[in-house]
Amino acid sequence: MLYNANMKAIQVSVDEDLLARLDADDEVRRDGRSAVLRRAAELYLRQRRSRAIASAYGRAYGQKPGLGPEFAGWEGEGSWPEP
Repeated sequence: MLYNANMKAIQVSVDEDLLARLDADDEVRRDGRSAVLRRAAELYLRQRRSRAIASAYGRAYGQKPGLGPEFAGWEGEGSWPEP
């Protein structure tokens, strides 16, 4: 993604070792620090959202085994087609 008018410049503090490792990376040299940090931030937020969704599913469906009392006895009746 190229810089556009909808982007806001920010200041980020990093230690010298991290900056040196970042600047030594081929992708950073090719695309620039800002582009790589934008992708890293997007990835972080996607992963965080995925973990939150997985956690919500676990809380909603992971507390009781089976399908619930209204489906007692039916657990073994369904089958998945063979690949």
